[in-house]
Amino acid sequence: MAVLPIRIMGDPVLHAPAARVDEITDDIRTLVADMFETMDAAPGVGLAAPQVGVGLRIFTYSYEDDEGQPWRGVVVNPELWIRPIEPGFPDPDDESEGCLSFPGERFPLRRSESALLTGVDLDGEPVRIEVSGWRARILQHEFDHLDGVLYVDRLDEDDSRVVAKIAKKRKWGVPGSSWMPGVDDIEA
Repeated sequence: MAVLPIRIMGDPVLHAPAARVDEITDDIRTLVADMFETMDAAPGVGLAAPQVGVGLRIFTYSYEDDEGQPWRGVVVNPELWIRPIEPGFPDPDDESEGCLSFPGERFPLRRSESALLTGVDLDGEPVRIEVSGWRARILQHEFDHLDGVLYVDRLDEDDSRVVAKIAKKRKWGVPGSSWMPGVDDIEA
């Protein structure tokens, strides 16, 4: 297993829809093992293949809830259904999220409270995940990556201006920007 560089906003692979996985090969299994290693080193609660430069519809997730219950897995070729998002402004304390591809920052974003995700695991077995709260947020965030959408793309106008200033100052928003977990001093 290896820790991979994480692409930063502006890299083309992050802004294009990812391709379906036709066959689960040993290369796919190695990629997923490396994604888990990278996600844990970052640390993050999810990581999509485009974030490590691979334009395939795969993401990993890992989250421990307030009761210490672990939740960890991988989904290949996911499909996502969500309930309509409640209208209103996001609560900065309860609805802020960050992203390993826009590291070191958090912004409030309203997401659906519940989600249903289907796909397959590395054995080709069906996966069905029905969750709410933070787990639903994680699935929505990672699924967005597979469609070429970063969470900062969904922010309101004021926060979008802040994102643009941060990206300009850090020289992000261009192809080839990345950071290496465990090496670069960036916190997501």
